[in-house]
Amino acid sequence: MVIRIERKGLYQEVADRLRDMIQKGELQPGEWVDEVTLTASLDISRTPLREALKVLVAEGLLHMKPRQGCFVNELTMKDLEEIFPLMAMLEGRCAYEAATKLTEDELIRLEAMHAELRQFAQRGDVNQYYAANARIHIAIQELAANNWLSGLINNLRQVLGLFRHRSLKHPGRIDESYAEHAAIFQALKARDPVQAEAVTRAHLLNQLKVLRILSQQDATPLADTHIKSSAATH
Repeated sequence: MVIRIERKGLYQEVADRLRDMIQKGELQPGEWVDEVTLTASLDISRTPLREALKVLVAEGLLHMKPRQGCFVNELTMKDLEEIFPLMAMLEGRCAYEAATKLTEDELIRLEAMHAELRQFAQRGDVNQYYAANARIHIAIQELAANNWLSGLINNLRQVLGLFRHRSLKHPGRIDESYAEHAAIFQALKARDPVQAEAVTRAHLLNQLKVLRILSQQDATPLADTHIKSSAATH
């Protein structure tokens, strides 16, 4: 019996590209998705693009307006209040499980990643810090080796990518964030699952505290008049 391995469809590749554009800020929250420009720049027809748009609508990254087309979703403060506690709970559990499973080699790799994170924090390089921070969160998730957890976290992480790394621009937050990461690493190094879970949850909830402050300072990007992310209702 011959088992055929299906290649990734063109629309899935297009969805990956659009998802990356949103994560990198090439498509901004609230922005109209120009299908004509995208088909030309990606050298594709309308059919795979529209199939890809349906995928991203289902993921909560885009929303459709009748007779107007697709728009990049915007997260409201209410969305963030709902999503961050969930992420804190899920990523906390990842840290708990990682602390019970990681090997010495994995610990060495994680230590190197935190050393890199410290360098970016010291330089105040928000973009590089954000990328290194994301790699560490993903690494801990992989160390937990729990596919059910990973599936839930990945979905929420994609939606939070709409907001990118605004909290790190708050004065002093990048240093606070690194200190929190250092505490997470120390708990993992000590193989203390309870502490690893606690400090990870605190790390995520501290991000939310900063976002509340920023929301009060500048209501425009987080105004509740913005279009609510459909993912928060799924």
